[in-house]
Amino acid sequence: MNRSVHLTKDLFALLVFYIPMHSTKKQYSKKIIIAALFFFCPYFLIAQQGLKDSLLQEVTLKNAIDYAIVHQPQIRQSLLDQEIVETAIKSKLADWYPQVNFNYNLQHNFIVQTTVIGGNPVKLGVGNTSAGQFTVSQAIFNKDVLLASRSKNDVRLRTKQATSNNKIELAADISKAFYDVLSTEQQIKVSGTNILRIEQSLKDAYNQYKSGIADKIDYKRATISLNNAKALKRSNEELLKAKLEYLKSLMGYPVSGNLNIVYDSLQMEKEILLDTLKGANYIDRIEYQLLETQRRLLQYNLKYNKWSYLPTVSANGAYNLNFQSNNFGKLYNTNFPNSFAAITMGFPIFQGGKRKANVHAAELELQRNNLDIEHFKNIVNSGYVQALAAYKSNLQYYLALKENLGVAKEVYDIIQLQYRSGIKTYLEVITSETDLRTSEINYYTAMYQLLASKIDVQKAAGQIIY
Repeated sequence: MNRSVHLTKDLFALLVFYIPMHSTKKQYSKKIIIAALFFFCPYFLIAQQGLKDSLLQEVTLKNAIDYAIVHQPQIRQSLLDQEIVETAIKSKLADWYPQVNFNYNLQHNFIVQTTVIGGNPVKLGVGNTSAGQFTVSQAIFNKDVLLASRSKNDVRLRTKQATSNNKIELAADISKAFYDVLSTEQQIKVSGTNILRIEQSLKDAYNQYKSGIADKIDYKRATISLNNAKALKRSNEELLKAKLEYLKSLMGYPVSGNLNIVYDSLQMEKEILLDTLKGANYIDRIEYQLLETQRRLLQYNLKYNKWSYLPTVSANGAYNLNFQSNNFGKLYNTNFPNSFAAITMGFPIFQGGKRKANVHAAELELQRNNLDIEHFKNIVNSGYVQALAAYKSNLQYYLALKENLGVAKEVYDIIQLQYRSGIKTYLEVITSETDLRTSEINYYTAMYQLLASKIDVQKAAGQIIY
């Protein structure tokens, strides 16, 4: 695409260059516009291609989650956090390498220092001095660098686990939002089917009223039912817009893009079952893994504070260039160099009890983390049991409503035939229609609620992994 842009720029230049100078002003303007279109067309195509690439043709649950993991700002922030941590680790570990520096100094003394030696005043130094210093140092033992070296893997692991935790939370939220959208869409479809049934009933009631078989009450009741069904459908349509926007926000989807929700209801029915005999294992939970990583980091922190009792040791050396002269023009003619190599050891003797307090604080933080782990182990099982109980309850409710739906359809078909034959009253038709509509809505709502509760069980069991 970049190559085509460059070619278009060249074409633009050629078109402008070869426009005859004797062309009329109108012809010249036309050719300039055409050339400009050639120039800007690739940029327009790039923008359109970029927008197209960021949209999904079909939005299944898997596509929605995969899209969100790539585009959702919170996940992208987590990935940036990983890069930031990696850069910080490299910065800390750089202190293990030899540190080489150069310092330069140029100084003019307006009044040279004078001292008295043996009763005689003697000037110390010259009017102009310049110095250059090359230094090199190598850390042998430094608690900061040692901590960075030993804890780097766990620091990386913690950021990766935090990203995985965010992905798991996002996948669960998107799944529930997706099922919520499907539930509302199904209610709209049920309302549409119900409207068609009521319109047919209205037509039958009106014909019977005109034929004198029934009074206008049946006709009026059908009109009321039709208006209520249309109002409910419009209400759900507005509600669906809000739910789609919420799903977009979770996915990080462009506001201007449309979500073409695609699903297989039969496949979803097959996916509602769950192995309820498998218990929860806290080791599989990402939260427990994060706490374990945090414990190791706190152990490193405790060691770090204990290392403060040890000396800091480093090897260092320097080569100094020393130029001196009273004549500034001849300052760099004479050099009086010196150099040295040394081992430096710094040993803190007394800091007012600071090191002891820091060690004690690190021990308390580690104890607190151990209690967090213990508390998490205790709540994992109860959370799983609660999620599993909700799932089993929703499963029984779903199976009962599925049976009710089949019965309601059968009852409605029979009463509809009996009404047309003059056996049943229109009030019974309305009742059967209401029962059928309620059964359909309740059935689909229960199915998607069951799928959402299944997500809760899988999350509580640590079965959602990213």
